[in-house]
Amino acid sequence: MPIEVRLDERLRDRGMTLSELSERVGITLANLSILKTGKARAVRFSTLEAICEVLECQPGDLLVYAPEGREE
Repeated sequence: MPIEVRLDERLRDRGMTLSELSERVGITLANLSILKTGKARAVRFSTLEAICEVLECQPGDLLVYAPEGREE
């Protein structure tokens, strides 16, 4: 899929675990894990907003369009 999720990088930047993010955002660890691994088929704007608020980032810091065969 050409959309990459860079949640790991933002968590590392903030020194935060996925479990801590789950608690602070109010989203199950299982759902965050699905998002983190790129297996999510959709993400609600309210979820994206909550994650961005906690991680103090922009949506573009979490989601990147990177089609196959194209270098960044």
